[in-house]
Amino acid sequence: MRENSTSGAAVDFLLGLIDGGDAERVRRRIGLPEPEDDRSAEARRNVLMWSWTRTPVPASVLLWVLEEDDPELNLSVWRHVSADNAMRRAIVRGVPFGPAGEGPLTVVGGLGRELEPPVPEDFTRFGLVGALREGTSMQAARTAASMVLGRSDWQAVTEADRDRPLPGYARWALAIRPDCPPALRAQFGTHRKFTHRVEQAGVLDGPADYAISWSPASHVLNVLSTGQLLFPTRVGEAEDALRPLVRDHLADREDAWAVLAQLIDTFQGNAAELVVTAAAIA
Repeated sequence: MRENSTSGAAVDFLLGLIDGGDAERVRRRIGLPEPEDDRSAEARRNVLMWSWTRTPVPASVLLWVLEEDDPELNLSVWRHVSADNAMRRAIVRGVPFGPAGEGPLTVVGGLGRELEPPVPEDFTRFGLVGALREGTSMQAARTAASMVLGRSDWQAVTEADRDRPLPGYARWALAIRPDCPPALRAQFGTHRKFTHRVEQAGVLDGPADYAISWSPASHVLNVLSTGQLLFPTRVGEAEDALRPLVRDHLADREDAWAVLAQLIDTFQGNAAELVVTAAAIA
């Protein structure tokens, strides 16, 4: 297994869920290098941040990064291939996403307001709620929805929809925002097709859902391997979800870990299925 392979990072993430001594023995057995020492930490961080911005991820993963309310991490989200106009608008305006965040946040140099996506004409003419009600297409609704910035805006939208339901396009455009409050999304509707569309847009219940249900496993685990750097507040939820599976099915079984290392690059199922399959084959 190559030292710089994404599969190596994915396997190493799972090894971090078992006893350290067992993990070291398994690493030797499958040829996985030891984690890099502090002398190369800065170089590794720079490479990781560069590659991270080019790795497509569900929208909710970017939200977990934004919830750290860290200006440097916000810069990485701004550069990310999966970021949308709503996220970029919030970043350049210093909007906080964390549960206790107070704004405006510091904005990293080079991300001036001149880089903000254009403000929609309907917003200028009708205001936030008016622009959402004026949207007669999905594109217009998504453009209007990109102006919802922070808790007070979400509260205004919630009250407006409660007083008089927003049009369908607006509801859909707001619901697929990963930062849409769960109560508002439920207010919009709970039909199975609606829920499926939200999931297709990359809106997840949390890191545990991502770790267990999303696929392919190698991609998910590689993203989670960056969690301590990019979303340290939330990555523990993924670790807690996977830890019992890893310990029950793999533990210190070197043969099972060897099978997992062979499977991981081509396995199309989720991480839970990968762990169970490797154990069964071994």
